[in-house]
Amino acid sequence: MYAGTTLRNTSGRLMGVHQKIDRVARKQIAALVPTEVIFPETKDILHFEGKNGPDGIKRKSPSVDEPWHFVDPADIEHSPLITVIEQHLENLTNALAVDNVERAAFEAAWLSHAITDGLTPAHHYPLEERLRQLRQGEGNETRTSVLKKGLMKGDTKVEVLKNNWHYWGAKGAMTTHMAFEAGVASVVPYQRFRAATPTPAQLTEVLNKGIIPVFCDAVSHIDELKMYEKFQKNGWTTTLAKQTNQILMPVIIRTVALAWLRAAEEARKQHGTR
Repeated sequence: MYAGTTLRNTSGRLMGVHQKIDRVARKQIAALVPTEVIFPETKDILHFEGKNGPDGIKRKSPSVDEPWHFVDPADIEHSPLITVIEQHLENLTNALAVDNVERAAFEAAWLSHAITDGLTPAHHYPLEERLRQLRQGEGNETRTSVLKKGLMKGDTKVEVLKNNWHYWGAKGAMTTHMAFEAGVASVVPYQRFRAATPTPAQLTEVLNKGIIPVFCDAVSHIDELKMYEKFQKNGWTTTLAKQTNQILMPVIIRTVALAWLRAAEEARKQHGTR
């Protein structure tokens, strides 16, 4: 999802979808966080989005420890993103347990970012496989500079132009990805998303089973809508806008809120043993 230009700490505060999700999710958990736990405020979490978030890393050090938040909906359980989510969840729990608010804010923001990307239809597209095709079989690990990251390869000048068009041109892999996320960013800023509030049953489920089963179910649910495939075919439509506001965003916000509450509850248990 779009998180601003990553040029300034305040970029993305209005149109940033990640920032919108964090603001709404934090408001929804306000009355549900255990009293023993000091959960970071919205402003502290937002400090670690945009320029200081995962997307900022992509600009500062291309492909060097760069977050790669793509999933295959047909094989969610084996996605590397699952490990990323588990690590951020554990780190957030530990930070909350010792009242390290700054570290907790960082982990909450990056956990939210990973979950959000994993539930974004554009991140269900096999971009890594497409990149390998357009770069003559070379993987992400070879994209070690801004130039290498953005330039597709080829044996001839014509092939280079062709491959770069398939990536950056009209309906190219990256152009389409960015256009979809821009469409989402254009329809969500002023929505309240009250429907995203976790129900008691959903909260009980995440406390009993953990966030990963809930996340995997959410990925499958979003994938069934085939929003990205529809966008690739017809562009941004009123139907996609409605699905974004009525289904996609509420599912993402609710999942983030549930993940934060899971960490807060586990931290409360650790408080009790200190």
